[in-house]
Formats: sequence, structure tokens, C-alpha cells
Amino acid sequence: MGQVYFYHVTQNPLLATLNTLLEKSLQAGWRVAVRGVDRGYLSHVDQDLWQRSREGFLPHGLEGGPHDVDQPILLSTSTEMPNGATCIISLEGAEVSAEEVEKADRACILFDGTMPEAVDRARAQWKTLTAAGTKAIYWSEETGTWAKKAESS
Repeated sequence: MGQVYFYHVTQNPLLATLNTLLEKSLQAGWRVAVRGVDRGYLSHVDQDLWQRSREGFLPHGLEGGPHDVDQPILLSTSTEMPNGATCIISLEGAEVSAEEVEKADRACILFDGTMPEAVDRARAQWKTLTAAGTKAIYWSEETGTWAKKAESS
């Protein structure tokens, strides 16, 4: 039974937080689908991951390549997960269903807390998912370190 973690990003760049979550996900042995709503933005994420990785290499690919099935991390606008992802990370308010969360090891919704429309979208996602019975945890970095601020019952 999966859980969804909401990450209210305010102190660090959103893509730096994504990089950290991806590293931790791979360390946990999870395959990851990073879901966005705009392929152009995911291309930017792709480039950022090549440049930002602390180890110099964070294995990933952008959907539509010949080796999607082999990618430990697949950047996609689709709900399909050809890489067998067990962790879903949503960017830009990309939809994640309660059914997907239930099947996953973890789902994460990252949102930029400095953008009111992103906060509103995350609130709507929280309400939809928790109303469906999904266990959700809300994390905030407003004090400079990550702290759990809310948890669904």
C-alpha cells in the first residue's frame, strides 16, 4: 500500500529537491517515473539532471527513446510506465491517481511554494487523494529543513 508525499518547496530550487529525491529513490531500489505536463519542461529537467547530479551520473531518459523500458528514471508526460516504475514523482501539477498511489511504493508531489497556482493545485490534489482514502504526508521546508506538517488519517 503506497503513500503520497507532498513536498512544499520554498527554500531550495525545485530541481535540486527533485535530484535529492531521485537519488534516495534509486538507493531504495525503486524505478521512478517523473511525470510532468509539458515535454519542453521535461527536456529542461533532463538537462538539469545531467548537470546537477552529485555523483556525475543519475541514470535517466526522456520518454520516447529506444530504451524507455531500461531506464531507472523515466521523464514522461504519460501515465504509462514502461520502465516498471514503483515510484511516481509529479511535477507541474501532473495528475497522480489514488489507484496509482495504491500500487506504488511511493508517490511524491513536488510543488513550488512561491507560486500561488502551484500551491492551489497541490491543495486540490491533496483533497482528491485523501478523499479517495490515500495516505498522504505533507512536508515543508519553510524553516530551512524539511519538517512534517500534516498527515492524513
